[in-house]
Amino acid sequence: MDHTTYSGLTTAEANARLKTHGPNSVVTKRKLRPIVAFLGKFNSPLLWIIMFASVVSLFVGEKTDAIILILMTFVSVVLDYVNTSRSERAVDALVGKVVTTVAVIRDGQQQEIPMVNIVPGDVVVLTSGDVIPADGQILEDKDFFVNQSTLNGESLPVEKHQRTHEVPLLTIDDPTVVFMGTSVVTGYGTMEVLRTGPKTEFGKIAERLLKAEPPTDFERGIRSFSVFLVRVTMVMVGFVFVLNAAVGHGWLNSFIFAIAIAIGLTPELLPVILTVSLSRGAVQMARKQVIVKRLPAIQNFGRMTVFCTDKTGTLTENKITVAKNIDGFGHDDDEVLRQAYFSSYFHTGVFNPLDDAIRNFKSWARDGVKKIDEIPFDFERRRESIVVEEQGRRLLITKGAPETLLTISTKCRQAMNDVAMTTALRDHVHATFSQLSSDGYRVLAVASRPIAADEFPYKPDDEREMVFMGFIALLDPPKAGVKETIRELSDLGIEIKILTGDNMLLTEKVCRDIGLPIRGAVSGTDLVHLDKQQWRDLVTSTTIFARIDPEQKERIISELSAAGNVVGYMGDGINDAPALKAADVGISVNNAVDVAKETADIILLKHSLDVLRDGILEGRKTFHNTMKYIMMGLSSNFGNMFSMTAASGFLPFLPMLPTQILLNNFLYDTSQLTLSTDNVDDQDLRKPTIWDIRFIQRFMFVFGPISSLFDFVTFGVLLWVFKLTEAGFQTGWFIESIATQIFVIYVIRTKRLPFLQSRPSLALLINTVAVVAIAWLIPYLPLQHWFELQPLPLLTVVAVFGIVLIYLLMVESIKRWFYRRWQARQHAHHVSPA
Repeated sequence: MDHTTYSGLTTAEANARLKTHGPNSVVTKRKLRPIVAFLGKFNSPLLWIIMFASVVSLFVGEKTDAIILILMTFVSVVLDYVNTSRSERAVDALVGKVVTTVAVIRDGQQQEIPMVNIVPGDVVVLTSGDVIPADGQILEDKDFFVNQSTLNGESLPVEKHQRTHEVPLLTIDDPTVVFMGTSVVTGYGTMEVLRTGPKTEFGKIAERLLKAEPPTDFERGIRSFSVFLVRVTMVMVGFVFVLNAAVGHGWLNSFIFAIAIAIGLTPELLPVILTVSLSRGAVQMARKQVIVKRLPAIQNFGRMTVFCTDKTGTLTENKITVAKNIDGFGHDDDEVLRQAYFSSYFHTGVFNPLDDAIRNFKSWARDGVKKIDEIPFDFERRRESIVVEEQGRRLLITKGAPETLLTISTKCRQAMNDVAMTTALRDHVHATFSQLSSDGYRVLAVASRPIAADEFPYKPDDEREMVFMGFIALLDPPKAGVKETIRELSDLGIEIKILTGDNMLLTEKVCRDIGLPIRGAVSGTDLVHLDKQQWRDLVTSTTIFARIDPEQKERIISELSAAGNVVGYMGDGINDAPALKAADVGISVNNAVDVAKETADIILLKHSLDVLRDGILEGRKTFHNTMKYIMMGLSSNFGNMFSMTAASGFLPFLPMLPTQILLNNFLYDTSQLTLSTDNVDDQDLRKPTIWDIRFIQRFMFVFGPISSLFDFVTFGVLLWVFKLTEAGFQTGWFIESIATQIFVIYVIRTKRLPFLQSRPSLALLINTVAVVAIAWLIPYLPLQHWFELQPLPLLTVVAVFGIVLIYLLMVESIKRWFYRRWQARQHAHHVSPA
C-alpha cells in the first residue's frame, strides 16, 4: 500500500505512481485501432451474405459479378467508417471540454487536477457537492456526510469520521472509509487515496452499475421500425428466391437477386444518418455554448414538453447584490450585516453566490475575530452556522431560510435590544419577511447567541434559543430578454415550471416580472400528505413549486414523466442530482458542483434559456431529417423493390441484375449523406416531435403503391413502346429507378410546395443532383460493361425523364391530400401529427 503524509505527494511522486497504477478511470469507451474499427464494419449479416454470394460467383466462373459485389461492399464500408469516425471524433472533442477536477494537496499546496490523474497516496480535499474520486480513508472531517446510494441503494446520507487506524479491508460499513462514485452531501474533510480506477469497489462492479441509458422513445421507434422491415425483407427474399428459381432464372442468379432485393429494402444507412445528424447537432450546439455529453439527449430535447428549473441564473441574472440589512421590524441595523459578513467570510462549504454578495458589499474589520468551528449547511435544516471568538467571547452565528430561523429563536433584536419573542412579535417579523419577498428580494435571516467553549465540538443541536437578529435582503434582477425567450419556448409547445428552494412570494413576483403565466403555486409543505393521484393532478396543473426539498424535486419530475410528458430539468447544486437523473434531459452548467455535472446529459457553458431554445430546435431538426430518410425508403425505394419482385415473376429475364441493384443502392445511400444538413420548415419546429408508427405505416401504404404504379408504367413503355432488349430494359429502369428514389426527397421533405415555399439545403441539392447525373451518365461511360448497361436512344431518355416528372407531380398532389386527411384525423383525436 502506498502511504503519504498530510502534506500530500510531490509532483514527481504522483507522476511515478500514475505510471505504475494507470489513470483513475473505471470504464472508458474502448477505442479500437482504426484498422480494427474498419474491419468491424464488416460484421453484418447482410455483408456476410454478399461476401458469400461473391465467393460462389467466383467458383462458378462469374468473376465480373464477384469483383463488383466485393468492390461495392468495400466502398459501402468505407463510406460508413469515414462518416462514423468523423462524427465520433467531433463528439469526443466536445465532451472533452467538460472535465471534472479534484482538489488535492500536491507539493504542500492545494491545487485542482483532473480526476483521472488521482493516484494512491494523494490527499484529496472534499466539500459539499464533490464526487469522491477514489477509495480511501478519512484523514480529517467536519460534519461529513456521504451519499452511498450508487453502491448500496440507500438514499439516506451516512456520516463519516476521521480514521483511528489503517484497515486491511475497505468495507462500505466502515465509517472511516469512502468510495469512488459516492458524493459528499454536507460538511467537508480530507481523505487519503488508497485505491484508484478498476481496483476501486466501484470499478469491480462497474459493469453492473454503469448500465446503458434507457433508450429514448425515438430510439425504441427506430428499433421497432427496423424489426418490421427485417420481417418484411425476410418474407420477400424467400418469395423472390423461390419465384425466380421456379420461372427458370437459375438458382445462383435467383439467390444473388434475392440478396440484392434484401439490400435494397434494408435501411443500412440509417445508423450512419442518425450518428451524423446527432453529431452535427452536437457540433452546432457547441458553437452556441452547449456541450452534449450523451447524443440521444438531442432527440429528447426535440421531444421536450415540460422544462423545470430554478429561477436563479435561469430567469434572473445571478448577479446578486445586498439591498437592505434590517432588523425584524424593518429598521436599518449594521450589526445584522456585520454578523452575516463573518458567517459568509468564514464559510468553507460549497460556493454560494449569496455569501459572495455579502462579502463584497462591505468589509468589516476582522482583527481579533477568530473562527472556531463551522456547522455546514444541509437541506433539512436549510441553514448553516459559524462559531467565532472575539475578545474571549464565543458567538454562534446562524444564517439561512427565515422560516427555519424563526423556529429556533426565542428572542429577537428590537431597537438594539434583545427582547423575548412573543407571538405578536413573531407575527410582525414574519410580516416583514413576507413584504420583502413580495417586493422581489431574496431574503436571508441571521440569528445568534453566545456559546460556551466547553460545548466544543459544536453540532446542529446547538442551534437553539437563538436571538433573531434580522434580515439581509438581496436583489437578483430578471435577465434581459428572458421575457421574449419564455414566449418563444411557449410558442414551441414547452411548458415551464419553477422548482425552487426560495419562498413562494418572491418566486411569484419574479414570474410576474418576466411574464411567466402562473397556473398554480404550491409549497413543499403542501405536498407532504398527498396521495399518488393527488400528486399527479397537482404537478401537471401547477407552475411554481416553492420551498421544496431534493426528494420532492425528484418526485415532481418522475410524476410529470409518468403523466406522459418529456421532462427537461436544469440544476447545478447538490440537491439537484436526483432530479437530473430522473429527467428525460438533465441539464447543468459548467460551474455546477461535480455531482450535478456528472449526472447531467447536457452541460451549458453559458447559463441561459436562449441556448436551451436552440437545443430544442436542433433536436427537432434531427428528428425530422431522420424521418425524411425513413419516408424515402417507404415511398419510392420500397415501391421499386416491390415492383422488381413482381416483375421478376413474369419477365423472361431479371428486371435488374444484382450488380445493378447494388449500384443503385450504393448511389441512393450516397445521395442521402447530406440529409442531416437539410433545412426544416418552421411549421415542423413549432411542436414537440412525436414518433408515431401509425403515421409511418399509413405513409408506406399510400406512397409505396404510387411508386410501384409508375414502375409498371415504365415497364410497359420500355417493353411495348420502345421494344427494348434485356440490357436496354434494365438500363431504362435503372435510370428511372434511381431518379424517382432520390428526387422524391424534394417532395416528401416538406408539407409545403417544394422550392417555391420550402427549399432544400444547398449541400443536399448539389449531392442529389450530382448522384442522379452520375447514374444517368454511367451507361455512356466505359464502365457500363461492368454493370451490363448500355446507351439508350435520346427519345427513350426523354420518355423516362417525363415519367419521373409526372411521378413527382403525382406524389406532390397525393402528399397534400394525405396530410389534409392525416391532420383532420389527428385533430379529431386531439393528437399532434408526426
